[in-house]
Amino acid sequence: METNSHQQTGEKLIRILMFTLTLSSMSALMFNIVLPQISKEFDLSIAHVSWISSAYTLIYAIGTVTYGKLADRYKLKNLLTVGLLLFTIGSLIGLASQTFWMALAGRCIQSAGAAAIPATAMLIPIRYFSPDRRGSALGMTAVGLALGSALGPIISALIVSFAHWRWLFCVPLFILITLPYYRKYLGDEQGEVRKFDWLGGGLLAVAVALLLLGVTNGAWWFIIAGLFTGVLFITRIRSAAEPFVQPKIFNHTPYSLGITIAVLLSGIGASLYFLSPLLLSRVYQLPPYWIGFAMVPAAIVSAILGRKGGKLADLKGNSFLFFVASGSLITCFVLLSSFTGVSSVMIAVFLIFGNVGQSFMLIALSNSISRTLPKEQIGVGMGIFSMLNFITQGMATGVYSKMVDLHSPFPWNPINIYPNSSVFSNIYLVLAALHVAILLFYYIQFGTRKISVQAKG
Repeated sequence: METNSHQQTGEKLIRILMFTLTLSSMSALMFNIVLPQISKEFDLSIAHVSWISSAYTLIYAIGTVTYGKLADRYKLKNLLTVGLLLFTIGSLIGLASQTFWMALAGRCIQSAGAAAIPATAMLIPIRYFSPDRRGSALGMTAVGLALGSALGPIISALIVSFAHWRWLFCVPLFILITLPYYRKYLGDEQGEVRKFDWLGGGLLAVAVALLLLGVTNGAWWFIIAGLFTGVLFITRIRSAAEPFVQPKIFNHTPYSLGITIAVLLSGIGASLYFLSPLLLSRVYQLPPYWIGFAMVPAAIVSAILGRKGGKLADLKGNSFLFFVASGSLITCFVLLSSFTGVSSVMIAVFLIFGNVGQSFMLIALSNSISRTLPKEQIGVGMGIFSMLNFITQGMATGVYSKMVDLHSPFPWNPINIYPNSSVFSNIYLVLAALHVAILLFYYIQFGTRKISVQAKG
């Protein structure tokens, strides 16, 4: 009887979580299509307004690990309550903002709250579902993320078609609906109390922020200070009893290689969600609502085919799925480099290859990397994997924003005949070349031999 009640509670929680993840995913992506509009309104460069996206991602990355560790000390329902309230406060600040810096502050507070959601998404399936039913629970969380990615551009486009972009901050307020249900159904479970490395987490946050400031402002002293802080962070995690990140896990060579590939591909993949709206605005002069609609087909197809990618990995293996994903992404970037400047409808079609490829890539890398680790290190290893992916995406948006502000007199791709699109064409050509190099590296490291399975026994 008690088991049935526990299962019913889990079913209710996973549905609430799916709705929460949908809103969270939407919030992360909604502002990308209005960055050109924000840039014009405040007379700032794209590099500066890109902090709306990159700061959100960076805080989200470090916050996700922080909440995950705090869940060992405090009740999940209390942590999630704090997170959702912060998410709401940030949304209200952004909604009332009259300056760029106030909007950015709202966005940062939003992110500090939203970071509680991934920790919840990891713990609910573990605490409320048996191992044989955990896969279906994780599948529902994936559906929530996919729905958010698909609906984000649509809702964003609809709102900015009749209202000011600040009203995008209004959408996440609906997440408050879920709070009473979490308070009701989440139990009082607590994990083993451990020390939290606040100094290590702080050093990592400062190092990443300084590096991003250096990139966006072209200030070398920021970069030098960021690198110095990074050295302090490495020193700290090697000496702390309970470090923010476990350094010994990087001694496992297959894991380190997999993480390196994942970080590079995550940075490249960020271009699909960040550069595409800028391309459609600058080259095609599309208003924000048409930019949103242009990105919808790729998001929808990616959401539909996402589960197919998982089945393909089970049937053919992770390496096969990686090669399919790489082929799709290389095709996307080559087409974008060659034909940027033609009809915006074609750009929307090209992005389908990129979004589907990126979705498949995440599945292949997650499976490949998890299988390089012994069972007792999977939780820590995949937590680091997620954090580094988010940090890389935040850093990448800063780099791309700086590159877009530069000018290139002609395209490097001889097929492209549109000089006004040369900056974007050249970026996409470089990204295609990087993908080819990474594909060869992956083939040598993983494709020609079977990856060691999880720890024996």
